[in-house]
This record gives sequence, C-alpha cells and structure tokens, in this order.
Amino acid sequence: MKYAAIVLRNITTPTEAVDFTAVTGALLSGGIPLEEVALLPYDNPPLVRRALKRLADECEGVFLICDRVLLSAAREAVSEVSGKPLTAYIAETERCLFAVLPAGEKGGEIVRSDVVPAVDRRRRQSYQSIVIKTVSAPPDLLLSAVAEAQDEAGEKLVIHMREEYGVGRIEIIYDRDTPKVVADEVVRILVMRLEKYVYAMEDIDVGKRLFEALKLHRMKVATAESFTAGGVGQAIVSNPGASKVFYEGLNTYDSASKMERLGVSAYTLRNKGAVSGDTAYEMAAGLLKDGHCDLAIATTGVAGPGADLSGAPAGLCFIAIGTKERVRVFEFHLEGDREEITKKAVNLALFLAYKEIN
Repeated sequence: MKYAAIVLRNITTPTEAVDFTAVTGALLSGGIPLEEVALLPYDNPPLVRRALKRLADECEGVFLICDRVLLSAAREAVSEVSGKPLTAYIAETERCLFAVLPAGEKGGEIVRSDVVPAVDRRRRQSYQSIVIKTVSAPPDLLLSAVAEAQDEAGEKLVIHMREEYGVGRIEIIYDRDTPKVVADEVVRILVMRLEKYVYAMEDIDVGKRLFEALKLHRMKVATAESFTAGGVGQAIVSNPGASKVFYEGLNTYDSASKMERLGVSAYTLRNKGAVSGDTAYEMAAGLLKDGHCDLAIATTGVAGPGADLSGAPAGLCFIAIGTKERVRVFEFHLEGDREEITKKAVNLALFLAYKEIN
C-alpha cells in the first residue's frame, strides 16, 4: 500500500515553516509510512488539485496538511477531487482515503483518533508500536544497534529512529500478526546495546521521567543553573504536582551569586574558573548544605557562540548531581549553536539525575 502527503506552505515566506512532523510521526506510528511528501504553495489551487488527483490515482491514502487558516480551502480542494464531502477531517472513495489535517500536534492527535482507525478498517489490519527513549547515545552506536535489530527482524517490522537535542526516540512498529517473540527480540537487542543511555520504554520526555522518579522515591530536588537559563527546573516544574518534589531553583550566572547563594569559594572561582568541575561540585554541595533537598542538580558551562573570557570553548560544560551521600561531576563537550548546546545540557542534567536515583 502507498500513502502520500501534501504540505501547503507559503513559498514567499520560507521562514514560516509548516510543522508537519507531528502529523507524519503519528502516521508512521500507526503503520502508515509516507512514500511521498509534496511541499506545494497554498496560493496555487490548480497545482494543489492536480497533485491531489495524481496521488489519488497512485495511493490508498492522501493526507493534506496545512495551517489552520487554510483548512477550509483545503477541504474544498479534497471534496472537489474526491467527489465526496468530508466527515470531520476525512473523505473516502472506493479507491482512496483523503484526510485534511491541521499542522502541529493537533493534527497528530487527529491522526491517532480518526485517521489510523479509518485506514485500519480499509486495510483490515492494525498496527502497534513500542518506543524506547535514550539520552546522549553516540550516533554510531544508535545506528549500529538499530541496524542489528532490523537485520534480526527482517521485513516483519519497521524501526524508526530520530534524535533531537541529545534525546533519541526509537519506535518499533509492527502489525498484530507479527509473532511477539520477534518484537521481544528486537527490543532485547536495542536495550542491551543501548542500556547505558535508555531512560524509558515508553514515549515520555526525560523531565517527566525524572519527576515521576522523584515522586516515587518521595524526594525533593533543587537546581542551580549557570548557563542553562532555568531549563532544568522548568522541565521538572512543567509537570502537574511539581510542588511536591521541587524545592528551589537558582539561576546563578554571576560569580558573586555563586558565592553568596551557594557558598562557592572565591579561591575556586579565581583558580579553577566559573566553568569548571570544582565550581559545579560546590554549587551542588551548596544546594544540599541546609538539608532541605534530597537531590541537587548544578550546571555551569559556555553556551556560545564563542569562548568565554577565560578561554573556555563553547560547548564545554560541567554537570554536578548530588545526594546526601555523594556529589558526582560530569564533563561534556557539546556541539551545536547556543540553543542546541543549552538544550542538550538540560537533557543531560535531567537524565543524569534520573539515573542517580534509580
């Protein structure tokens, strides 16, 4: 079976990209891989209709993705080509299923609730998936682990992998006729190869996973961030009920703040530098000193774009994770622009904290 999508975009304003990844990801999770994705200008209706007609002749499913303001025009185009009115977001002919979907996560929700069940009815088959989440797994290791798992499975299932800001998402997609032993073996291979980097066997972000672990262990966390701009704390407190696990969060960018708020010594800052393992250690120790929290997370580093005044290069960072028993410091050299470095460091800090208490 072949499926395709048309994404309507404004070619005169290329910076205003249409976020269609949530929709295409939800389709893939439902066992609906796209063999073709056409990016077409929204202000050329004849071109859109020609593409719809061509794809309808070639495919069992055609999905038109656009911003909300264009949904009405998109529905008209699909109705004209299919000769059928849309029921909510879907129109069906004997040959093809059409869907008009808003861009972004809302479109992904509609795919899961409406489109996948409709496609399953037509093909008399349904699919399920298993998701494995990782942090900081080396790209070569990810690729080789997925290749080994895919070789083991053959054509019985599909493995889809993507990585963003250090967080890997591996999805194993298979139909319900696939023997369970095959899926289990694929999962075993991936988890065994990536064991050090796995934090979840479900589609959950690392901040929520840490929040759940803190709640389970009845622990309070405090954060001191010197270059991640409160991102670590925000990832925790964005979860409902965070007040039960989050004690405090400090953004201590200035050296004076590190000394006054956390007790970092002037000697350490002068001789080791603000971006150092010693400073990260003392930041975490300062959070733990009064005994109000059970877990401390401290970050210090250089987000870029260039080196800091001491010559420390962009991407150098130190993350300290502390409990009442010990404080551990980790050094990283991250690549990317300022946003990438910061977000990668946030995810690493959350992951290391989760591993520390589990």
